[in-house]
Amino acid sequence: MVKAVVGANWGDEGKGKITDMLAENADIVIRFQGGANAGHTIKNHYGKFSLHTLPSGVFYDHTTSIIGNGVALDIKKLFQEMKSVVDQGVPQPKILVSDRAQVVMSYHVLFDQYEEERLGKKSFGSTKSGIAPFYSDKYAKNGFQVSDLFDEELLEEKVQRICEIKNVMLEHLYHKPLLNPADILAELHEYRELVEPYTADISAYLHQALLDGRTILLEGQLGTLRDPDHGIYPMVTSSSTLAAYGAIGAGLPPYEIKQIITVCKAYSSAVGAGEFVSEIFGDEAEELRKRGGDGGEYGATTGRPRRVGWFDCVASRYGCMLQGATEVAFTVLDVLGYLDEIPVCVGYEIDGDVTTKFPTTARLKKAKPVYKVLPGWKCDITGIRTYEELPENCRSYIEFVEKQIGYPITMISNGPGRADIIYRGQH
Repeated sequence: MVKAVVGANWGDEGKGKITDMLAENADIVIRFQGGANAGHTIKNHYGKFSLHTLPSGVFYDHTTSIIGNGVALDIKKLFQEMKSVVDQGVPQPKILVSDRAQVVMSYHVLFDQYEEERLGKKSFGSTKSGIAPFYSDKYAKNGFQVSDLFDEELLEEKVQRICEIKNVMLEHLYHKPLLNPADILAELHEYRELVEPYTADISAYLHQALLDGRTILLEGQLGTLRDPDHGIYPMVTSSSTLAAYGAIGAGLPPYEIKQIITVCKAYSSAVGAGEFVSEIFGDEAEELRKRGGDGGEYGATTGRPRRVGWFDCVASRYGCMLQGATEVAFTVLDVLGYLDEIPVCVGYEIDGDVTTKFPTTARLKKAKPVYKVLPGWKCDITGIRTYEELPENCRSYIEFVEKQIGYPITMISNGPGRADIIYRGQH
């Protein structure tokens, strides 16, 4: 059986914890898109971790963690991360890397930095991890697949061709130092040595795993609103963040994905630029940011303060719909325990009309939030293990959100630890 864990919003929904928890009953956990530009924070008995490329299943002895072909593979970062996890006492994880995954090169990171610098105030809020230049090269067919690393003649020819293209841009657009083909070739040789023991034909491996009845968990990065087709374009990432892409980015038949757990935060947060209708500012925002998540709302990769706001039913309903959610995991509910009243965004006012449909970006820029204010529960709910034990106002908040988004909330995270989860409904 194949399950997917994906985000409904801008990313930062708390997917890492949910994946870590579900990995306990999985045989294989796969990252199927994105790169090291966003992270998952996980807290378990080994300690606290921020994972960027490694799937969240690495903490279990029985799981095989796979880097799928859809991932922007920064080989150095992957192995640095693996070492740091092992250095913290985690047993050496079983890792496989798709021979069709493409490699993030050092010049991708440089081009990302140069472009953000060139755009100035019009920049996209990139994490400068090389993701957009990497995917540009992938689709312009100027990238290196892992399998290319083992064909020296091909590498030498490709390096010359790519340096010619890149150096025109470096000289005439960015006015930066040129690439040296010998340096790029040496970089590729280093990557070959690192990744060779882990390289595998992943689609064949997964085909056999399905025949053997093994449980496979797909782990998405970011969320629906950062999808390049269906998100808040152009303030999006460069690979599809939807569960449907899991079939492509892992090498699986689409009909095998039976369960899509879509993660929503009990309030909203976002790292990076783009429209965010229910965003709040000033002291109100700082208070929520400070209390939020585990250690506050700061990016797991960048450390930069996340933008925060109230729960957005319009964006979340849309996000769940595009993901094809079979159920919703509702995270960091415990954070809201300090509030007397909790606003919930139930509609957008655009040019004097109120809509509950998520609009395209041009119309989204004009949207103002329409709020319904619910009473808070004014207590700490951490440690509660059954739905019935939650305060009445807390249950009312969950049930109101569930009705608004139209998808069943079956898991509620009410604390940072792996055990801080309440199952509801079908569980």
